Amino acid sequence: MNLISFIIDVILHLDKYLATIISRFGVFTYMILFIIIFCETGLVVAPFLPGDTLIFAAGTFAAIGALNIWVLYVILVLAAIFGDTVNYWIGSFIGPRVFHEKSKFFKKEYVNRTQKFFEKYGSMTIILARFVPVIRTFAPFLAGVGKMKYWKFLAYNVLGAILWVALYAFGGYYFGNIQFIKDNFSLAILIIFVLSFIPVFTEYYRHKHKQKKSMKENKQI
Repeated sequence: MNLISFIIDVILHLDKYLATIISRFGVFTYMILFIIIFCETGLVVAPFLPGDTLIFAAGTFAAIGALNIWVLYVILVLAAIFGDTVNYWIGSFIGPRVFHEKSKFFKKEYVNRTQKFFEKYGSMTIILARFVPVIRTFAPFLAGVGKMKYWKFLAYNVLGAILWVALYAFGGYYFGNIQFIKDNFSLAILIIFVLSFIPVFTEYYRHKHKQKKSMKENKQI
């Protein structure tokens, strides 16, 4: 099984993988979840890690008593805050020099996508990006590159983390164990995954549409 197939399998069967982790590691599951969310938000090489879906799945296990919902919530909020903070300082010190077209991990297209979010939403991008995979990973990095004032960034970072984790953790806690969702958990995870990417596809479509329109106008000139 190659890496992409493994990642897809993990995302679609998070309930099984998480159940295995909880049974094997017990209370240390919180630390594992902290590390995953920290890496997904804090390391620009890890936008492929599950974020929304993992938090939702963890919330469903909290609903059956396998995890404590409030400990889970606090742990994941801290992971998200620390992750964005580290990402911000990496961006501040390294800057855009590591991004180029041939890089396998530091893809310039990701930066361009995130930059368009900044152009449209300004500082609110730090909050909104929490709910968009890939953009979530690169927004704090670009905030550091752009030298956004740290205390301003931190305020948006904290608020975004609180809202993001609350939505998915408590969403899983209150709705994840509805019988229909339990019977179709992979489908529910897939729907969450697809919905989270809609803003990315929307922005991409708008960008391409503007490019085509601009090219037509230039040809007419």
